[in-house]
Amino acid sequence: MLKQRIITAAILLPVVLALILLPPTGFFATLVAIVFVGAAWEWAQLAGFRTAVGRGVVAAVAAAVVAVLLLVRTHGLLAALTFAGVAWWIGCCFWLRHFTFAAAPNSENRMLKLGAGLLVIVPALAAATDLHASDRGHWWTLLALVIVWAADTGAYFSGRYFGKRKLAPRISPGKTWAGVYGALVAGALVALLGGWMLGVEDTGKLVGLVILGILTVAVAVVGDLFESLMKRHASVKDSGALFPGHGGLLDRLDSVFAALPIFAAGKLLLGL
Repeated sequence: MLKQRIITAAILLPVVLALILLPPTGFFATLVAIVFVGAAWEWAQLAGFRTAVGRGVVAAVAAAVVAVLLLVRTHGLLAALTFAGVAWWIGCCFWLRHFTFAAAPNSENRMLKLGAGLLVIVPALAAATDLHASDRGHWWTLLALVIVWAADTGAYFSGRYFGKRKLAPRISPGKTWAGVYGALVAGALVALLGGWMLGVEDTGKLVGLVILGILTVAVAVVGDLFESLMKRHASVKDSGALFPGHGGLLDRLDSVFAALPIFAAGKLLLGL
């Protein structure tokens, strides 16, 4: 499985780097929106929509929502949605604490989970668009993603070699506290290195960026756990099978959905 994951990542990495660094923000945001609509298709299944028609309707509504967002795309709107995403992920911790909430497969819970999906996807798109459009935004967007990728790697190896105490065994049995610590350290180091490479010379802002890296990773863990909870409710192992060894789009983007609003909001507050 590790070999398969490495091969898939090696193939995808150059493509992802090119799509972040080369195109203008409008083109980048459109590509991200298309990917996120694909994630909405998968989310519909986790929410309880078992037929292709039902999932198609959800994906169509998601496409309409993101299309409006891309057409308007003002900094004020994008920032407001970004901070709404921050509030959502903080509130999401309470859902994780009461993990049986909305578990029953009824129509009310399906609609509730669709609403949750909206709060997962739309603020992430707003954050990615606003971040990419900022000064040196291509590189700041890359840094946000590298923090998540490094955290994922740090969590994997520290959890594998040192993980004993489970983080949330009733939600995601494979995750450990050691994995979280490894992820936080990796995220902090990447934030420090990235800030230095991006020319952040003010010591206070550089320290703030390191703290932001830690917070970004912490909330990314929440995003990962929330998708795991939705998969448990839906009784599925992966959200899809698009990427060999990696699962579906949601399996790859769960941490990113949570991390982007936190990082983009923190960058705004730090004045970077």
